[in-house]
Amino acid sequence: MVKLTGSYEINAPRETVWHTITQPESLQGCIPGCQRLEDVGDGNYEAAISAQFGPVRGSFNAKVSIRDWNPHESYRLVVSANGAPGFVNGEAFITLTEDGGVTTVNVDGDGQAGGLLARVGQRMMENVSRSMMDRFFGCLAESATKG
Repeated sequence: MVKLTGSYEINAPRETVWHTITQPESLQGCIPGCQRLEDVGDGNYEAAISAQFGPVRGSFNAKVSIRDWNPHESYRLVVSANGAPGFVNGEAFITLTEDGGVTTVNVDGDGQAGGLLARVGQRMMENVSRSMMDRFFGCLAESATKG
């Protein structure tokens, strides 16, 4: 099990950040390795992602669900991805708070991997997962501040 938490400050109002992190176009452009993200309705998406976890590289078909919507404040993100290198399942609770036009996005999540990915080792999985999360939120911050 990999535990991931993070806090990201974005120099934009909460409504702008919320709009950015809930738009499929923004998500597809910011998810590292995302080749396709398709809205299949009711807060559910299907994605094709290429990723590398240390020496393990591969393509994954993913199902992404956004649950427990509390507009402009929080939601739960649930991801299940499968591919030749194994599987990744994860869940994160995402909250947004604003102070003086700066929005803080807090992430509290965990995930697990199986197959070859699990044999890479937990330490590497945590480091790579954190790096991917940092890249994702850095990209979203850039998108939100562009307006």
